[in-house]
Amino acid sequence: MSIKKNALVFGASGLIGSHLVDFLKNDKYYDNIILCSRKDINYQEKNITNHNIDFTNYQSILSVVKGSSSVFICIGTTQSRVDGDKSEYRKIDYQIPIDIANACKECNIKQILIVSSAGADINANSFYLKLKGEIENDIIKINIPSTYIFRPSLLLGNRKEFRGGEKIAQYIMPLFSFLMPRIYRPINAKKVAKSMIEYSKKPIKGYKIYHYDEINESISDRQTN
Repeated sequence: MSIKKNALVFGASGLIGSHLVDFLKNDKYYDNIILCSRKDINYQEKNITNHNIDFTNYQSILSVVKGSSSVFICIGTTQSRVDGDKSEYRKIDYQIPIDIANACKECNIKQILIVSSAGADINANSFYLKLKGEIENDIIKINIPSTYIFRPSLLLGNRKEFRGGEKIAQYIMPLFSFLMPRIYRPINAKKVAKSMIEYSKKPIKGYKIYHYDEINESISDRQTN
């Protein structure tokens, strides 16, 4: 009798997270999909369970992590959401993923997959890229047996919330993407989501970072349509 595989998604209401759920619900590799978000998400599928939890409560995170086969972390915020408060931004973008990873370690979870950003670097001048670098470094130190870090650049796709600057960039950047280093080229959020699922089926030892090329080569355009 085979062991059931449970996929746990943190940040299921976001751009990548919502695509993850759409792909996972039709993927026979996983038997159950558990969603954790700050908002109510309604899915009718019998294999999907949704949990609204307090992300600032470690015990709440711990309770939903138990029994997961793969944990997908797509948590993030924007400066506008926190009114430019960098301390509040850090609580969401850094502390929540770190708490999730620590809970995974405590529950002996073997695999986590997290969305970071192209250019993530603890020595970066940019607050955002420096923070992403810190998250990566500290999650690697937690030492989950298989840690997958995805570094997309500008995400293409329709968000539920309006981001004016990002929307303009989505129109302009693809026109000049051939001039950019490949790791900074814009990429469809669907591709990132599908890539995360495909790589989750290929266990690794330690950690690995996936950039634009690795994300693209794992899937075909047909798989994301």
